[in-house]
Amino acid sequence: MSVIDVREAVTRAHREEWARVVAALARRFGDLDIAEDAAAEAFATAVERWPTDGVPPNPGAWLTTTANHKAIDRIRRENKRDDKHKEAQMVYDDDPPEPLGAIDDDRLRLLFTCCHPALAMEARVALTLRMVGGLTVPEIARAFLATESAIGQRITRAKAKIKATRIPYRMPSTEDLPVRVTGVLAVLFLVFNEGYLATGPDTDPVRHDLTAEAIRLTRLIRALLPDDGEVTGLLALMLLIDARRPARVSAGGELVALDEQDRGVWNTELIAEGHRLVRERLAAGVAPGRYQILAAINAVHTSARDIRDTDWSQILALYNQLVRIDPSPVVALNRAVAVAELDGPEVALAAVDRLEGALAGYHAYHATRADLLRRLRRSQDSRAAYDKAIELAGNTAETASLTRRRNQLG
Repeated sequence: MSVIDVREAVTRAHREEWARVVAALARRFGDLDIAEDAAAEAFATAVERWPTDGVPPNPGAWLTTTANHKAIDRIRRENKRDDKHKEAQMVYDDDPPEPLGAIDDDRLRLLFTCCHPALAMEARVALTLRMVGGLTVPEIARAFLATESAIGQRITRAKAKIKATRIPYRMPSTEDLPVRVTGVLAVLFLVFNEGYLATGPDTDPVRHDLTAEAIRLTRLIRALLPDDGEVTGLLALMLLIDARRPARVSAGGELVALDEQDRGVWNTELIAEGHRLVRERLAAGVAPGRYQILAAINAVHTSARDIRDTDWSQILALYNQLVRIDPSPVVALNRAVAVAELDGPEVALAAVDRLEGALAGYHAYHATRADLLRRLRRSQDSRAAYDKAIELAGNTAETASLTRRRNQLG
């Protein structure tokens, strides 16, 4: 198995360790290529040795130490890297790895480094998802609704620019944080989304390790920027969505839609915290941003004891507000769901059909159409839409849910 193959395999199985190792190496050696390649080689060594030698007591420390040695070996082979060669000689020892807390700080530092304003926003997000979030290139491509080759090129160019402009691997100053935080929040939301509904067929449908890490890092950023409304909004949004996780997947491994979930198993502590944060932002009297509005929408959903008690008029009003600041096709698609509840599926379907050009490759577009067509008793058209959604969906739990709904058609 090649290093690249191993890298893609282990990031799916050990995302948290992968991101920690890359972050520590990037800070130490100041080179993302070296950090990523050395981490991949360390994991390849683990794949080779652990089945025979057994998993070490502290796998993260073992991987970090091994990756450090791999990075130093590579630097020594590259004669043109004289300065880094001297640095490598200084750190090449058998001292125990840094405490876990320091590595956690390294991850936050790397997060802000990859979101430097010198990089284009899409490049910032793609690079950080790869290096800090531990997502694979195919997963990032699905998040962006883009091709894998385009995402790969985006990441390569971003790493090259960091190297060429010598962007330092350190936490920016307090004055720099507001400039970078937009990209950081975008990354954390995408990491959270990948955890809440994994896009790949060979992973667990819900990845608590990703959602928990996204929430943890967002809490740290809120401590740095307590007055930033979007940071608070994103934290509230994540908490309110994560609160529904216990009801997200059935015992049979099928994704459970919001209207079918057992609300009695939702996490009431997370809901209470999320609602408190939403009220805090409303009391601030400042025009809300994207994450604050999304958090408010989820606050309405989690306030209803039953799906029939949902205040759809309030949700639609919030979506109307969101569309003005984020007129994306995905927002328009989600808005159409609220329209269907208030104005009927026929009106909503007309709005959804206008999005075909932008969302033809997005499984949720076809799943939404299928549901609207089912409600209009257009079974044949609904079946075709379900078939397309099943074809495009990568998550096995979601595929199972869509298949059941299709098979229930008359």
